[in-house]
Amino acid sequence: MKSLKIPEATIIRLSVYSRYLSEVDRKGVVTISSNEIAEGVGVSSAQVRKDLAYFGEFGTRGVGYNVKDLHRHIIKILGLNYEWPVIIVGAGNLGTALSMYGGFRQRGFKIVGIFDNDPSKIGYKLNGVEVFPMGRIPEVVEAEDAQIGIIAVPADVAQEVANTLVQANLKAILNFAPRVLTVPKDVELRNVDLSVNLEILTFNLGMKKTKE
Repeated sequence: MKSLKIPEATIIRLSVYSRYLSEVDRKGVVTISSNEIAEGVGVSSAQVRKDLAYFGEFGTRGVGYNVKDLHRHIIKILGLNYEWPVIIVGAGNLGTALSMYGGFRQRGFKIVGIFDNDPSKIGYKLNGVEVFPMGRIPEVVEAEDAQIGIIAVPADVAQEVANTLVQANLKAILNFAPRVLTVPKDVELRNVDLSVNLEILTFNLGMKKTKE
């Protein structure tokens, strides 16, 4: 792999490419061109080639890419060639929905623990995963070698939860709470704010209307 700073947009597109390659592989497609990948995911063929070029040479000029081989390479690049233990903090509606999302398991993410401070929820199982009290986060993280924590709690307690995850030595956090969190520089933090994404949609819709 080249020692270059990879644009985040490229990593996002690689994830999309991997899903598309998985689909065409199930259909029995053996070889695919950059043009076909581009058409399938909605980008240009030049963009596909540029994204892949960050990581080496793939495929054969004039022939294309072997679907299985390229998919395997991208999965390895994304770090999905082995299982990632994940915990969820928050057993409310969002946490419950996330625990039932089959895409996690399909992509190599295993939910190993769900945590909440509501006594009425402790001991229940969501999609086969037990709900533990908050105080057991460090214990479960160590026992399961959890790598990633998902925050699915109200905004007013999200920073406290983030602090707890950092203290438990988790180095990657996916935050669904609508709040800006502060974590150490060595902790990877991604924020998923659903309202922001809706606002992007309304902005784009508004821009289209002004051009009509």
